[in-house]
Amino acid sequence: MAARRHGKRPPKALRMSVELPLWRAITGYRILTLVYTLCQVAFSYRHYEHPLGAVAYMGALTVWMALTWRRTTSPERCTRQFLIVDLGFAVGGILLTSLVDTHARIMGGAPTLPSIWTAGAVLGFAIKGGWRWAAVASSAVAVANLVEREQLARDTLRNVVLVWVAGVAIGYVVEVARASERTLARALQIEAATRERERLARDIHDSVLQVLAMVQRRGTAIGGEAAELGRMAGEQEVALRTLVAGGLVRPAGAAAMASYVPAPVTAAHEGTAGTAVAPARSAPPAADGSCDVRALLAPFAGAGVTFSEPGAPVELPAAAAAELAAAVSAALDNVRVHAGDGAHAWILVEDEPHAVIVTVRDDGPGIPEGRLADAEREGRLGVALSIRGRLRDLGGSAAWVSVTGQGTEVELTVPKGTAPEGGKRGKSRA
Repeated sequence: MAARRHGKRPPKALRMSVELPLWRAITGYRILTLVYTLCQVAFSYRHYEHPLGAVAYMGALTVWMALTWRRTTSPERCTRQFLIVDLGFAVGGILLTSLVDTHARIMGGAPTLPSIWTAGAVLGFAIKGGWRWAAVASSAVAVANLVEREQLARDTLRNVVLVWVAGVAIGYVVEVARASERTLARALQIEAATRERERLARDIHDSVLQVLAMVQRRGTAIGGEAAELGRMAGEQEVALRTLVAGGLVRPAGAAAMASYVPAPVTAAHEGTAGTAVAPARSAPPAADGSCDVRALLAPFAGAGVTFSEPGAPVELPAAAAAELAAAVSAALDNVRVHAGDGAHAWILVEDEPHAVIVTVRDDGPGIPEGRLADAEREGRLGVALSIRGRLRDLGGSAAWVSVTGQGTEVELTVPKGTAPEGGKRGKSRA
């Protein structure tokens, strides 16, 4: 309403299709060939045996084109009934040629009344129904040409074969293009659904699953009725993890799922050495919508976490910076849970010309080879979604380097000028 009040029209939604250029091309072809055919009949007017018959046919063809030229501008308008009548005009004009023209001119290779306009009727069948429809229409035109010429002359055979091959070839190309368009549309739908599922799974992992894990652990420690409550929370956690995986990941069993206990959600993330570390706070965005990554990551520093940053602001779009901070938070949660209370973590922020790189390193026992892949197959998607999925949505990457007994290093790379779901998609190195 506001746009109309100020005289602005809302942007018109455009339907993208591989067929639309073909329909526009055939519309232009039909109009141009009609003009050519009218000129050809006008120049040969004196040579016809019954010129008024030729004029009457061309008049009817012109009226038909004037009434139906918009029929070939889109697949919805171009119905089967229209194509049949249109082909009837072409075939009828070919057969009428033997009645209005002299026998000598026909045997000499004079063009038929509709001339090259006939190909437009065949191409309409090709674009609408594919190569099979084109073959049927081309065969009808071929039979009409043979009846009109009364013999299989070389030029007649050449014209028949040319129309038949062109119609079938274009019909086949249209069928391939339609199949490719359907495949692409389906792939885009699957990709959009997958990315939305991953986003929801990240939110669930960072909140609901961690709360259920905390209830299970605390209930087991307290005992009594709380232990039963903890057991139920553990069962719900396993069920929810399976649901988050979308039925594509088969968990290794309740015992394996319950053995993984993610970081509980508290008022502050606990540091690796038992010191509370406040979660990243939202830094106010700048006038251009950017945000200093340092302001989001600095609150993670504590007795068990060392934070190193450049002296100048490290700016990213606000949404991208928030996602990067959430990925760092997930990496620190993994350090606390899997490296043990005595482990120390280091956060290093690097401001490169085209990307921001954040490295999270710990001195824990490291990750056994294949452990991350096994965890993802079992439905434990903390690394796959909370870290790798977030970076992929930003067009960045997440790489893990782990040496048994020497700790783990996670390198998070985010291209500058990106935002979730809207940036360039880089190739993940992990």
